[in-house]
Amino acid sequence: MTGIRLTAPAPGWAIDADVVVVGSGVAGLTTALRCAAAGLATVVVTKARLDDGSTRWAQGGIAAALGEGDTPEQHLGDTLVAGAGLCDETAVRALVTEGPDAVRRLIDTGAHFDTTETGAIALTREGGHHRRRIAHAGGDATGAEISRALVDAVRSAALHTIENALVLDLLTDAEGRTEGVTLHVMGEGQHDGVGAVHAPAVVLATGGMGQVFSATTNPPVSTGDGVALALRAGAEVSDLEFVQFHPTVLFLGADSEGQQPLVSEAVRGEGAHLVDASGTRFMLGQHELAELAPRDIVAKAITRQMQLQGTEHMYLDARHFGPAMWEQRFPTILAACRTHGIDPVTQPIPVAPAAHYASGGVRTDLRGRTTVPGLYACGEVACTGVHGANRLASNSLLEGLVFAERIAADITGAAGLMDGPRTGSGAAPRRTPVVAPAGARTVPLLTAESRTPIQRIMTRGAGVIRSAGSLATAADALEALRRDAAATEEGGPKDAVPGVEAWEATNLLLVSRVLVAAAREREETRGCHWREDRPDRDDTAWRRHLVVRVTADGQPVVRATDSAAFPPVRPGDPEDPTGTAPPTSLRTDPADAPEEP
Repeated sequence: MTGIRLTAPAPGWAIDADVVVVGSGVAGLTTALRCAAAGLATVVVTKARLDDGSTRWAQGGIAAALGEGDTPEQHLGDTLVAGAGLCDETAVRALVTEGPDAVRRLIDTGAHFDTTETGAIALTREGGHHRRRIAHAGGDATGAEISRALVDAVRSAALHTIENALVLDLLTDAEGRTEGVTLHVMGEGQHDGVGAVHAPAVVLATGGMGQVFSATTNPPVSTGDGVALALRAGAEVSDLEFVQFHPTVLFLGADSEGQQPLVSEAVRGEGAHLVDASGTRFMLGQHELAELAPRDIVAKAITRQMQLQGTEHMYLDARHFGPAMWEQRFPTILAACRTHGIDPVTQPIPVAPAAHYASGGVRTDLRGRTTVPGLYACGEVACTGVHGANRLASNSLLEGLVFAERIAADITGAAGLMDGPRTGSGAAPRRTPVVAPAGARTVPLLTAESRTPIQRIMTRGAGVIRSAGSLATAADALEALRRDAAATEEGGPKDAVPGVEAWEATNLLLVSRVLVAAAREREETRGCHWREDRPDRDDTAWRRHLVVRVTADGQPVVRATDSAAFPPVRPGDPEDPTGTAPPTSLRTDPADAPEEP
């Protein structure tokens, strides 16, 4: 435990549960449904409304080997290539072998995917995939359909949900085991203000941290709250320097900030071309898959062309689709473009890279367990080892599904999770949670106005292109913000009042400082981490992960692993010596497993 906590009022109310899931995307709701089905008292906490998670913004689809001739082994191969040497192959095997059945269970839950005339699931291609294996819904509204199905299932199951609630900090017992979370509920409802959910298992499924940057595809709620909570609780994070910038985001102007409209990779999967202002395709000859190269390669190619030609964007040309295809296959993108004065039916779409997905996050094993006992992480907030240095397109929804089921299997079957049998009410006997550990230090809060400076510092210094100089400048500027906040606590001129905006800004600062610390350490270019002063990939020195924790005074400490393999999260665990064995109930039959490459 670090003993670091956000400055916040003491909890004014509390409820008990067996499991608390923080987040309402595909990862969180899948975990919650599986735990509740096993009879555990499960509470879902979500920052906005139940259906406002990041999942609903996913356009392209969910990748799985569902098509004729496709195999998990081929999916594995594409994932490993995209991950640039840093994927954990055991984690990827779990993803691709368990993925198809996980998608089928999602369909059984009520999700409706687009189908062909024969009734088979319609599949498309995206960057880095050699096969059509992307299942989609509503043309380009896959995430919205998955979210609808899971939210409906949660409501039908009458799960206890707490909406409009920002999670603050982890509760622990005297031995450092998880005992729940503190949270702040915004607005009127069953609960209001700061409270607590007491539970021996906490699942972080809080999504991404795209709001660290000025321009992102992430919704405004994606402020890295889960990663920040885990760091303050003493958990390790890994690979945070690998932020994927989606290559084709609708360009709204150089000064545009906040959430930007995504132009799905599936548009290129259906045959759209990347061109410059003269109409020249510039991806030809740069990669065997041209526009369908992995995202890091496409984002770098677009950025290079922008630098060479002195422009602020490139174009995505899909005029040859015709109006019928645009209206049927990509209605959401078509509407977004037209809202901003661009008609893709008759005009090429101006695009530029923007922050999209965190390939790194809270370090877990294949059960979703973190380095803090009782704390799990799943989805974008987690680093399972699946994505390596660059996520393969449409693997994110699948990762949320597969690892949510693994976490639920571990929680529901974990010996010693409870101190005794659950009571008839479903609540477990409790240890006494420690709301504020002895010697706990509160984090100096930033004012709400600090959010924009953080985003601009990160965009300039740790964006698509980085260097030792830019990262050093960013680190200094972030440290200055931290010092100013500390001075405020000591009676300085600013007044940061505890509240949602101050807590979000404080979380953004912590996540930014850790990201920059890792990016400074990785002196190479790999995957979506592009150092212009270190343009080459260096497998000898850097085919390894960077693991970060924070000290009791909030300073990031970075260490490199000995190899590309993750160290166990629970060294010496007699049940799982490696820390990465899958739960017994989910083990693949050896006879069904794909052969080793």
